[in-house]
Order: sequence, then structure tokens, then C-alpha cells
Amino acid sequence: MMNRAAAVRVGLLLIAGVAAAVALVLFLSQGTVHDGLRYETYFSESVQGLDIGSPVKFRGVTLGQVSEVGLVTAEYMADQAVDAGRPETRMVVVRWVIDPKRLGRVPDQATDISRGLRARLASQGITGLVYIELDFVDPAKFPADKVPWTPRDIYMPSMPSTITQVQDAAEALADKLQNIDITKMAATFQALLDDLHGELSTGDTHVTLSNLAALSSSLRQGVDQADLPGLAGELRTLTATLRATVDSKDAKSLLAASSQAAERLATAAAKLPPLIAALEATMHRADAGAADVQAELVPVLRDARAAAANLRDTSETLRRYPAAVLLGGPPPRDGGPTK
Repeated sequence: MMNRAAAVRVGLLLIAGVAAAVALVLFLSQGTVHDGLRYETYFSESVQGLDIGSPVKFRGVTLGQVSEVGLVTAEYMADQAVDAGRPETRMVVVRWVIDPKRLGRVPDQATDISRGLRARLASQGITGLVYIELDFVDPAKFPADKVPWTPRDIYMPSMPSTITQVQDAAEALADKLQNIDITKMAATFQALLDDLHGELSTGDTHVTLSNLAALSSSLRQGVDQADLPGLAGELRTLTATLRATVDSKDAKSLLAASSQAAERLATAAAKLPPLIAALEATMHRADAGAADVQAELVPVLRDARAAAANLRDTSETLRRYPAAVLLGGPPPRDGGPTK
């Protein structure tokens, strides 16, 4: 009797456990997308932390979930020999389903890809869980990769994750640092320090610095000897004297007289142009009158010159032969006979 009761309790417990498990599965599968748009992409990096059921998000908004994660060699190269030298053989294929109701009406797939829509791996904080993030990037910086097979679902190009990009940049920097000859660079730097020390100790730079120090000392002595405070005091005194002079009554009277004189000069200057014009007219008239007088005096002067010549001849004849003038006889001929 007791064994039968124990068996009944065990059976009821098993039934309750199965029901709870079914309820848990149903609860967990409520967010699962069964029917929707199916995409796939390929990653050349580790997908650690990405599992079936991981969310697919676009700028933080969940649009679907991962449905498959596998190797390209198993999906598309099962009948081919694996060549580790080919990059395609190291790719991981990831497929996911997107709920069209959460996506809305969008352009066709080719348009989105040409505008830079890419898929990449992203981490959820420090939990280590990874999800698929969709976003638009520069298509020239992250071009769409071409694959040598026909994708089963809609192909979405991928791009390296942020962590991978940082790792690649760090590796590139490490490669550049490895190519640098540290020993040669240290020797060059030491030689540079030696040259600099030599210049500062005994070279031209040392001489220049010594000259600058001497010049600075001379300038300091000159400034000390110039008695700048006394000079400043004298300048203040001179400024006060000039201000007092300008503000005095005599200066104001002088300025007023200067102003009046300037006004008178301006008035006189305004009267000068008509006066100059009148003088020019008078001079023109005087020139015209002088020309007329000169024209009338020319014959008179000619007659006077002729009369003076006649008078000179007459006086010469009178001086030589006074009898001819007095008696009227002809003068005697030179060398002729005397009657």
C-alpha cells in the first residue's frame, strides 16, 4: 500500500516537472522569429559569444535573431578540399531572421547595400555575449566582399568589429615599431645630445649666449644709470607745466588772437583774386598805351635825330670855317692856289 502511494507521488512529480519544462520552453520561445526575412553574412574573425537566438539589432533596436552559425567549408565547400591558404576557407557563416513588422517598409536590399548597410559583431557590455549589429557606414571604406558561391539566403556584407579594428591597428603599429632600428635611433639621439652639449659649452652658441649675457648686463647698468624714476618725475613736471601753460589766460588770449588773425587772413585771401585780376587788366591797358606812345614817338625821334645830325654838321662847319658862315663865301680848297 505504501509502495503504491510512493509510486503515485513520484509519477505526479514527474508530470509536474514535464509540464514546467514545457512551459519554460514555450515562455522562452515567445520572442523567437520563425517566419521572416532570412539573411546571411560571413565573418573572418572569431564569433565567440554568438549563439543561436542572439539578437540582431539596428542601432539598438532588436529586429530579429540568429538562426544558424557554422563554417563556410561545411556549408558551401563540403565537396572541395580545404585549402587553408584561401581566405574563404576560414570564414564563419551566420544566418538570421528579421521580423518584417519590426523593420517597416524599407528600400530593396541592393539599395541598402550600395548606401553602406553592413553587419558586424558587437558585445553586450562585459557579459561576453555577442549580437549582430546592423548599421550604415562609408561604403568606400568598407566595400562589399564578393564570395565565390551563391548564398542560400539574402547576402548582407559584413565589416570588422570595433575590437577587431582596434586589434588590427595595434598590430600594424607593432609591426611599424618592430621595423624601427631602436639602437640606431638611440645612437643618433645620443650624438645629437653630444653636439648640443658641445655647442652650449664651447661652440658658437656658447659665445652667443655669453654675448647676450654681457649685453643684458650692460643694458641693466644703463637702465640703473639713467635714473628712470628721476626722468619720469621730470616728465611729469614738464607735463604739468605744459598743461598749466595751455590752461592760462595768456595762452587762451593768444589762441583767440591767432583765430582772429586766421579769419582776417582768410578774408584778405578771398579778396586777393579780384585785386590780382584788376592789376592784370591795368597792366594790359598800360602796355597798350605804351605801345601807342611808342608808335607816335618814333617819327619825332627820327626827326630829332636828323636835326641833331644837321646841327652837328653846322656846328662843325662853323668851327672850321666861321667866315663862310659870316660872309657867305665858299671855303678855300685844300692845296689850291690863293687868289
